[in-house]
Amino acid sequence: MSASDYLLDPLAPSRLQLPAGPWACLLDGLCARFPRIDRAQWLDRFARGRVQDPQGRALDPTDPWRVGQEIRYYREVSEEPVVAGQESILHLDADLLVADKPHFLPVTPAGAYVRETLLARLVARTGNRDLVPLHRLDRLTAGLLLFSTRPASRDAYQRLFRERRIDKVYEALAPGLPEQVFPLQRNSRLVPGEPFFRMAEGPGAPNASTRIEVIEGQGAVWHYRLHPHTGRKHQLRVHMAALGAPILGDDLYPVLRPPEPGGQAALQLLASGLAFIDPISGQPRAFTSALELGLSTRIAES
Repeated sequence: MSASDYLLDPLAPSRLQLPAGPWACLLDGLCARFPRIDRAQWLDRFARGRVQDPQGRALDPTDPWRVGQEIRYYREVSEEPVVAGQESILHLDADLLVADKPHFLPVTPAGAYVRETLLARLVARTGNRDLVPLHRLDRLTAGLLLFSTRPASRDAYQRLFRERRIDKVYEALAPGLPEQVFPLQRNSRLVPGEPFFRMAEGPGAPNASTRIEVIEGQGAVWHYRLHPHTGRKHQLRVHMAALGAPILGDDLYPVLRPPEPGGQAALQLLASGLAFIDPISGQPRAFTSALELGLSTRIAES
């Protein structure tokens, strides 16, 4: 496949094994299964060869719906927002790619974002469709992310995260906490909150642990270093808010805030460091983000 083809379709197609249903043809079944995509959009995708069989051959909308058949289709969104920030590649070898992600750039396709994602950009730059992120980073968080570059060594690196054998360091800007003694250890139980995309501290045995240090503690806003010992969703944001120092730019914690006029302010949270013993070579590895906090980054409302 040529470089131009990678730019056209930087991501591999999604796969779907056709479930049982009453539909006579592919078009009817896909419209029923994906109600947010209207019939005209599916017809346009079929016309452009964007719905295929496993061998990459274009399918016809009138082809019969065969239960168990695998089809492949390319995700598309209309009027996808453009993310202005630029990612950088800090390291690339046969097994790992280390990227520095800007604020507002999603890691993988979701919702309104397909091409404007870190994964799609990196696949387009490297031509490697085997790239897979090894951990998560919120769209609003900037900083380091590890990608596996080939399936053969992927599980060895994924085990680093499963077995908590990787040291992750974050930095954050948040209100000062002069009444607290640092370093401070925050241990709590994180549970699903309201609405569904938020988390909350609840009763029970702790399942989330964060060590919090102060880098610079003068004035109203302090510069913190955060060491998460666990990797719960929104862990750092919840822990800082619970201490009375919500991270600047956080629109979810401690309370859900409506969009600000003129666009969203950057969440002042940075994945600044990663360190581990390489499971393949046995050598220590350490990476540091080249990004900094304190910028007046905003994203315009779509």
